[in-house]
Amino acid sequence: MNPKRSPKAKPASSKSSTPVQCSTSQPPNPPSELFPIVGIGASAGGLEAFTQLLSHLPIDTGMAFVLVQHLDPNQKSLLTEILSRTTQMPVCEVQEGMTVAPNHVYVIPPNTTMTIDQGVLHLRPREKTRKVSMSIDTFFCSLANDRGAKAIGVILSGGDADGSRGLEAIKAAGGITFAQSEDSAQVSSMPNTAIATGHVDFILPPIEIAQKLAHISRHPYVTSPIPTGPTAELDGKDALSAIFSLLRAATRVDFTHYKHTTIKRRIFRRMALYRLEQFNDYVCYLQENPAEVQALYQEILINVTSFFRDAEAFAALTEKVFPALLHDRSPDLPIRVWVAGCSTGEEAYSIAICLLEFLANQPRKPPIQIFATDVSELAIDKARLGFYQHNQVTDISPDRLQRFFTRSEEGYQINKSVRELCIFARQNLISDPPFSRLDLISCRNVFIYFGTSLQKKVLSMFHYGLMPTGFLFLGTSETIGESPDLFTLIDRKYKIYAKRPAPLRLNLDLIASGYPVEMNLPSPIVAEASRNELELSQAADQIVLQQYAPVGVVINAQLEILQFRGQTGAYLEPSPGRASLNLLTMVKEGLRLELRTAIHQAKQDRHTVRKEGITLRETVHTQTDWSVRTRQIRIDVIPFQPNPASEDCFLILFEDLPALPASEITLPMTQRSQSKGQQPSSEQQEIQRLQQELSTTKAYLQSIIEEQQSTNQDLRAANEEILSSNEELQSTNEELQTAKEEIQATNEELSTINDELYRRNAETTQVSNDLQNLLGSINIPLLMLESDLRIRRFTATAASLFNLIPTDIGRPLSDIKHNLSIVNLEQQILDVINTLNLHSQEVQDLTGHWYDLRIRPYRTLDNRIDGAVVVLVDIDTLKQSTEQLREARDYAEAIVQTVREALLVLNTDLQVITANQTFYETFEVTPSETEQCFIFDLGNGQWNIPQLRSLLGDVLHQNSQIQNFAVEHYFEHIGHKIMLLNARKMPQLAGSQLILLAIEDISDRPSLKPN
Repeated sequence: MNPKRSPKAKPASSKSSTPVQCSTSQPPNPPSELFPIVGIGASAGGLEAFTQLLSHLPIDTGMAFVLVQHLDPNQKSLLTEILSRTTQMPVCEVQEGMTVAPNHVYVIPPNTTMTIDQGVLHLRPREKTRKVSMSIDTFFCSLANDRGAKAIGVILSGGDADGSRGLEAIKAAGGITFAQSEDSAQVSSMPNTAIATGHVDFILPPIEIAQKLAHISRHPYVTSPIPTGPTAELDGKDALSAIFSLLRAATRVDFTHYKHTTIKRRIFRRMALYRLEQFNDYVCYLQENPAEVQALYQEILINVTSFFRDAEAFAALTEKVFPALLHDRSPDLPIRVWVAGCSTGEEAYSIAICLLEFLANQPRKPPIQIFATDVSELAIDKARLGFYQHNQVTDISPDRLQRFFTRSEEGYQINKSVRELCIFARQNLISDPPFSRLDLISCRNVFIYFGTSLQKKVLSMFHYGLMPTGFLFLGTSETIGESPDLFTLIDRKYKIYAKRPAPLRLNLDLIASGYPVEMNLPSPIVAEASRNELELSQAADQIVLQQYAPVGVVINAQLEILQFRGQTGAYLEPSPGRASLNLLTMVKEGLRLELRTAIHQAKQDRHTVRKEGITLRETVHTQTDWSVRTRQIRIDVIPFQPNPASEDCFLILFEDLPALPASEITLPMTQRSQSKGQQPSSEQQEIQRLQQELSTTKAYLQSIIEEQQSTNQDLRAANEEILSSNEELQSTNEELQTAKEEIQATNEELSTINDELYRRNAETTQVSNDLQNLLGSINIPLLMLESDLRIRRFTATAASLFNLIPTDIGRPLSDIKHNLSIVNLEQQILDVINTLNLHSQEVQDLTGHWYDLRIRPYRTLDNRIDGAVVVLVDIDTLKQSTEQLREARDYAEAIVQTVREALLVLNTDLQVITANQTFYETFEVTPSETEQCFIFDLGNGQWNIPQLRSLLGDVLHQNSQIQNFAVEHYFEHIGHKIMLLNARKMPQLAGSQLILLAIEDISDRPSLKPN
């Protein structure tokens, strides 16, 4: 740890608010020592996040910080001045050509697009377009290209999808990525979109992001280059093997033959995330955390792709390859394309779109079959869905977007007609068998991760899978390497190759299978002294073999030479005509007969056969003359088997015998000792030579006769077998004829079934279209869930209520933060699935809007429960109306209760609905004695007044009113009363009519008494 670095920046209260002027000169670091650059992107709510992040950053991290904020293009930015108050690091607004220096903060100016190249910031005016300006993506992508593993990307609060594509580029380059957590962001759309891509390493609040950046700034991954010397190799060799074993056991993919530099870069990046500096520590971490094994697996298989990447390459494909594919092609023969390493599908869909555009102008339109494969299941799932964010289709022309895509609020989806052309499947390119009868194979930017052995194997697979007129399409930085005999270069710039006719045996066993195996600990490293001793011994053995061992060849049972050992030019020479490695064709004439006989004997006896004293005459040419030279040769034929499962092989050794006097040259070895002291005549020498040749010829003829006899016996046995087989074949032919008729009948049945399946598929498509249109047209939030609460389908209105996007299909509901004020929604849904009881509840969203939440089981056609359906009915207007009615009722009751006159509310049957407190006090009755009683039965019939009956009847039947009608009556409990009555009909309420009767006691007012 650097002792000069402080854990936290000092307060900046005394710092001037004037921004520091940053120099545009070269920084003090040499250009070769790259320091980390942190790109920070934000939009709405970004100022608060910037302030929190910078205020908690140490001022000596050795990093540079470049802030890219969405600013108003027509207003001057005060961001530089504001941020300069939060940190002691110099803060400056970027100018064209400014060089980035460590421990500085740089702020993008308004109405510009910024990039970085070799540490220098470049500005250009923002393009005027209706699309959202992706200024963060632009800078992050250039930062990834410029800094590679020393690029760090941070996405803070914002309201669009800018930055997610740039984070993907940074992670692909080996950099580290951050996103602000949802609960700490004022606007969470931008960080949430970045998180959904799966390319974010840390999801933290701004304060914790600052702390994590401070920790990372001290890790060797960003402070120094990745070690590549012998020390690093020896330290990480066994650990790397252990990591490969863990990956192979967990994922069935063997990375042993991938390029180790790339793998190490990915591993070092993961180690930096957990502040680990030793390979062995990371191996222990992998063993203790199985989830990290999967994370490392996805890290190695990081998907970096885009639509029409290298657009000129696709134009070359359309101009040079597609016309050749249509040449002399039958209209019914489909164009078959294999996109190997398709990632999330952009490459496959781009080829499909180019093919459709090309065939649109052709008179013949053959069918299209595109097979797209990748080893990552997650990438294949995204490719099948065919849904992409707005920033992922920025490179596609508006015409193509309109023709081949369907737009939604969250992004674009490939049209179904294009998706049906592409078949996506998981495939391990290393161990799984290839497709066949292909017209085009596209394998772009995959070989850059493969070692040489893997590249050779995959290229041989591609050669096997292509038609004779097929093409291979590679990435611009890839070649066919050591396989020029398999493919011919068509376009050097865009790496388009044509298949060459070449005999090739497909070998799928070059690399070990990727299926799970038990991990064995790597063997200990050989000590340096032992290694040197072994190399010394091997070098000495090689000298002995070269100088003292006889030369020879290794042949198979067909006499084909498999290996040359030593300099065999004294015994073998190529013969004129067609090139051949047959031993008898290449051996010199004088050795051919003896060698054939020796090989035949070795085959028969399976023992070593030695022939010596073989005379080899050679013509020696000089500048002025020529002469004949004679040599004595010994031949050893040694049969052996390299392994029990292989065929027989023979080691043929040639050796010159010591030179003999001329008198002994022609004598057999057994007669040389006897001939000493005796000088034979020339006739005797010739006779002896002829006798030796005759003896050799006899032995050879005898071997031929034996071989012929054995062959005749074999032929007779084979003839009998053929006769027997002929009878069997005739019987089999009859059976096949019968089977053919059965197959024809079965074929008719299959054809019928196929028609039925086609019809049902059409019906299913129609039902799916109807369901899609139904869900799209209803304005009711509706959410369909599987039994494990994974999202199955939802309507557009449910998307905003539950914060859903199309890629959320298949995710657990618990991963989604919805906008409903209910804490146990998942448990209520599970209760409905388990008990099959419908559930209804009134709930509010975070804005106070009311919904009627209804949860019911999801039933399949075979009456099986397979999830739940959540429906939210908007009852906000009804709740508001009910609240208004309740308030109006309370208001009216308050008025009635405060009126000093006695009031009665009667229905059309003259029953008392309610009365006010004045009535109860005046006439000394209780509510239970009054409400729901006939008015004329109240008390002891004291209200059975004939005048009152007549008046109320007029009110009911004639819609008349009673105004100030005086009534005098004696009541049993309260005595004589004089009352002034007023009555009228009330407006209809819920379909019923009511009468309001007001009774004023005027007994104490003699002037108003009735006459």
